[in-house]
Amino acid sequence: MVIRLSDTPLLEWSGDTLAIGLFEDAVELTGELATLDGKFAGILKELIAEEEFKGKANSTIFTRIAASTPVKKVILVGLGKADALKIDGLRRAAAAVGRVAKKQKSKVLGFSFPLWNNDPAATAQAIAEGVQLALYQDLRFKSEPEDKGSQVETIDLLGFGGQEAAINRANQIVSGVILARELVAAPANAVTPITMAETAQAIATDHGLQIQILEREECEKLGMGAFLGVAQASDLPPKFIHLTYKPEGTPTRKLAIIGKGLTFDSGGLNIKGAGSGIETMKIDMGGAAATLGAAKAIAQIKPSAEVHFISAVTENMISGHAMHPGDILKASNGKTIEVNNTDAEGRLTLADALVYAEKLGVDAIVDLATLTGANVIALGDDIAGLFTPDDAVASQLEKAAASSGEKIWRMPMEEKYFEGLKSGIADMKNTGPRPGGAITASLFLKQFVKDTPWAHLDIAGPVWSDKENGYNGPGATGFGVRTLVDWVLSPVE
Repeated sequence: MVIRLSDTPLLEWSGDTLAIGLFEDAVELTGELATLDGKFAGILKELIAEEEFKGKANSTIFTRIAASTPVKKVILVGLGKADALKIDGLRRAAAAVGRVAKKQKSKVLGFSFPLWNNDPAATAQAIAEGVQLALYQDLRFKSEPEDKGSQVETIDLLGFGGQEAAINRANQIVSGVILARELVAAPANAVTPITMAETAQAIATDHGLQIQILEREECEKLGMGAFLGVAQASDLPPKFIHLTYKPEGTPTRKLAIIGKGLTFDSGGLNIKGAGSGIETMKIDMGGAAATLGAAKAIAQIKPSAEVHFISAVTENMISGHAMHPGDILKASNGKTIEVNNTDAEGRLTLADALVYAEKLGVDAIVDLATLTGANVIALGDDIAGLFTPDDAVASQLEKAAASSGEKIWRMPMEEKYFEGLKSGIADMKNTGPRPGGAITASLFLKQFVKDTPWAHLDIAGPVWSDKENGYNGPGATGFGVRTLVDWVLSPVE
């Protein structure tokens, strides 16, 4: 797919399909649109009336124009109320257009959308992101894709000449999201700790990042007993991945992003039973996928911040070497953990990753993890839980998420609930009682960060979608990549 920027007047553009954005309750065609409709013998006005089109957000109608006209079809898409339009509304409207155009087998698609906030760069970037993410298809595991010939090939953004930098930024971010989607969507026999390390190495090689991959022996020397306790049952070696992006000159700040990287989670000896969704546990590396996707995007964008991308990657399997319920593990900060549930393994891997990240002397740490079903019960499938004791980091992430359109909600970290993690023979247990399970999980992680501002994002819900949702199709969403990129790029207030 090629995105072109065009200053061709609306009345002179030619192509398969023209998409026009209209605000809610403002669908009367005036000015250029009225002139255009005149060229089309009034068909657009008739279409609006017949379909009772009101311009509600993401609603679409389309029609074929006469064969003799330079435009074969027109799509009208609603943008909602003009005073309520947010930048993500443009992404979603562009996604809706893209899907209609694909079904209509349009090859050349033109967009005529109004400016958001009088900002042509942000508007162009949002349209480019929305349509590309919506039209992305993962056909890697299909022997004969059914609709491989019905792809949109060229997109013209009318009236956005000179916004090449915005389109380039959109392409860089989308490349990171697609990488994350493909990692999460691939089965556990295709994405393993080894292939995750190879993916990180490819990012480093292609984009000039520093990379260090710690093998089991090196992790043992660092005392990563929590991470290695989870890894000990797998036939595949664990990989502790550390990618580093360094800007030219003195960095404005130093950040660490940590992703949970369980390429498959059987539950260990507390095995997941029938009906538990064990077949979907390939997604349990969604945090690591977002981390690598963000690394790919940020390496291309080249911001002024130094960023460390970290993931302790392994499988959680069952064998004669598996950790037992009741085992005591020692993390790399010396704290001991009684494992009362081997299916609460992600927090064990994150514990050693957090200790490692803090030793780098960064200004802030954010971890992402498909950590708890409890967070899904609390917030549903579309919203990630944000847990942090630091108001400044919370504000930064909330702003980044609002800009990216990825929904997060700050949750309480009730210190009293840590009592549920107390152990009679170790410093703590790895799980507490069922009530407040997402909160106790975050309180567990907090024990492995001493002084650095830190936030935890529980992305168990939005990392995967069972059905089409905005610019996400069914399957992996790449959730977190765009919020992380926005967070890294945002100036510190």
